[in-house]
Amino acid sequence: MRVIKRVKGGAEYFYLQHSFREGNRVITREAYLGKSIPKNIDEIRAGLELESRRRLHEKLEAIKEGFRKEWGAYPESIREKAKQQIAIAFTYNTNAIEGSTITLEETREIIEDKVAPNKPLADVMETEAHANVFLAMLRKKEKISNELLLSWHKKIFGETKPDIAGNYRDYSVRVGGYRAPDWQDVSKLMDGFVAFTNTSRLHPVELAAVAHYRFEKIHPFGDGNGRIGRLL
Repeated sequence: MRVIKRVKGGAEYFYLQHSFREGNRVITREAYLGKSIPKNIDEIRAGLELESRRRLHEKLEAIKEGFRKEWGAYPESIREKAKQQIAIAFTYNTNAIEGSTITLEETREIIEDKVAPNKPLADVMETEAHANVFLAMLRKKEKISNELLLSWHKKIFGETKPDIAGNYRDYSVRVGGYRAPDWQDVSKLMDGFVAFTNTSRLHPVELAAVAHYRFEKIHPFGDGNGRIGRLL
């Protein structure tokens, strides 16, 4: 979104321009601001954004309604099997991002058959624990809280990283060139994060993206932030 200036007959006119992609098309919306940039430019910008979001929200709601009808038509046993397959795929991918060498098929064996491949024991244990946390999350709806996030972390890393499992960090960390907030600020930042996720009026899809970004910026754990963030 940007402010552009057009000159007509020697006079200057300002417009707020917002471009976004819809399918293969780039759509541009404009709002006339006047011969100068008004003081309430932020309100005008918010209104223009709201219009583009409304179109997106309508599409998302249509997708959700279609899914709800299709999902509801499945027998309970089939739904549970589908959740298991989603847990396997999600667990494999989230671990692969973190450098795990366990393959998709090995992930399936760990979760479905309780068979441990010839891979590091810690990777095997974290794979099984992650799937259990994910499936439990699907079965029981809970509000985001510090207690919930800490419990997820403890369940996934309690056996492999007992020194940090279930606790926010009490030391500083860097991730590449990024320096995470001082550990002294983590508790307050996480309180603010929890309050935001539970009171935000953003569409759930937008909230998921914003919450994930804010969580990773805080980087509250010594390790495991990626996996907990993707669970969020």
